[in-house]
Amino acid sequence: MTTIISNQSFWAIVIMSAVTLLLRVLPFLVFGHRKTPAYISFLGKYLPYAIMGMLVVYCLKGITFTAAPYGLPELIAVALVVVLHVWKRNTLLSIICGTVCYMILLQTMM
Repeated sequence: MTTIISNQSFWAIVIMSAVTLLLRVLPFLVFGHRKTPAYISFLGKYLPYAIMGMLVVYCLKGITFTAAPYGLPELIAVALVVVLHVWKRNTLLSIICGTVCYMILLQTMM
């Protein structure tokens, strides 16, 4: 039984590694040394911001303002992330501090 699980894990890692490598190499195979098309450059420039905005909306969609704790943990954590990011310009720091703050507030306010 252990051999089957180890074998399955091995092949899962091999397949995921191959797909990741293919996705990393594919743009170079498709475009080669040609100039990147304008729409691809546009997507590369604006899509990360759109995805982050969508993630913020998705994370905050379940806030209930009519019942305790009235969305305070979420709003405080979001405010902390914004302040830290504007102040330090460090994405990792702001995400980690915001997550830790949210978890502490969630455990103490509920």
